[in-house]
Amino acid sequence: MSGWQPTTATALLILADGTRLEGRGIGAVGHAAGEVCFNTAMTGYQEILTDPSYAGQIVTFTFPHIGNVGTNDEDIETVNMAALSGVRGVVLKADITNPANYRAAERLDAWLKKRNIVGITGIDTRALTALIREKGMPNGVVAHAPDGFFHEPSIVAELKNFPGLEGLDLAKEVTTGQTYKWDETPWQWNEGYGKEENPQFHVVAIDYGAKRNILRQLAGEGARITVVPATATAKDILAHDPDGIFLSNGPGDPAATGKYAVPTIQALMETGKPIFGICLGHQLLGLALGGATAKMHQGHHGANHPVKDLTTGKVEITSMNHGFAVVSESLPASVTQTHVSLFDGSNAGLSVKDKPIFSVQYHPEASPGPHDSHYLFTRFVNQIRAQKGIAARPEHAAIEA
Repeated sequence: MSGWQPTTATALLILADGTRLEGRGIGAVGHAAGEVCFNTAMTGYQEILTDPSYAGQIVTFTFPHIGNVGTNDEDIETVNMAALSGVRGVVLKADITNPANYRAAERLDAWLKKRNIVGITGIDTRALTALIREKGMPNGVVAHAPDGFFHEPSIVAELKNFPGLEGLDLAKEVTTGQTYKWDETPWQWNEGYGKEENPQFHVVAIDYGAKRNILRQLAGEGARITVVPATATAKDILAHDPDGIFLSNGPGDPAATGKYAVPTIQALMETGKPIFGICLGHQLLGLALGGATAKMHQGHHGANHPVKDLTTGKVEITSMNHGFAVVSESLPASVTQTHVSLFDGSNAGLSVKDKPIFSVQYHPEASPGPHDSHYLFTRFVNQIRAQKGIAARPEHAAIEA
């Protein structure tokens, strides 16, 4: 059988530089190519694996014990269930154990199979992380064959055919297929998710790959939310008569998505309505304002990233997931850099002078992650309240540096 290679392993991870790692297969059978990154979060693996921002990527978890609290039907972040999952594959150090959590409904292995995610365990994830840190995020392919027989020519061919994330518009793959309403509010202990019964204003959220908990945070601030596809035009959005506009997170190269998103955002900025962007939404806003974006060496992926708010001098610990960044030096004089990463000094936030428009590179919705940045949602809706003559709510400030 030409090309078929029997091994004692049931999974392979092959990188573009020829690095070949053997391990034990989990999840779906088959193979999938993507950009290999590492995530340093210690909790929230289910939210990470369903975050649409990870479309096109293979996630390596640096925390060794993944799967120990199982999975459930509530901690899913993707809104577009037809897209199944953001990630192409998952790389773990330790085997998945039986779940030990009262909310667990299913083992991670079975959950991965259902979502067609290929995985590998038994990998020295510290060594792989060091390789990514030194050489950057490589393209790779992860393969799972329970019988240990791999047709490596086919596996390598898929890797070679993967174009990489630069120049790739993935927002179209994960966005909603139709406009819909959202009113679910954040989860409360012993109560679950709530419902916004008496919204005070209307927010249109442009879905470039939105996470559910972002929408919940907005609803929890008193917003009635209409979610529209990534390709919605300014005319489409303004037909809903929004009080504010939200630019969501999402995957891929912002310059590629910006070909259709930037003209829309620029038209929306002319209305004077408050605009708030997160992650890809932040990058697209930066492009719409005349700035530039660039591919990062290793990206920022984790729930422990320190960011300094330059407007207050305070530091917040944040959740990040991005492989592209706004180039600070490219921003025009009309734009203020409001936040910076304390890991590498890269841009993490901006605002437009004398306009209710701002954005951040990180994820303030804390799913997974700390709660330091929840104040940003309050800041956004307070801008809407100011325009509508409604009393502002107090912001919950970040922790002092």
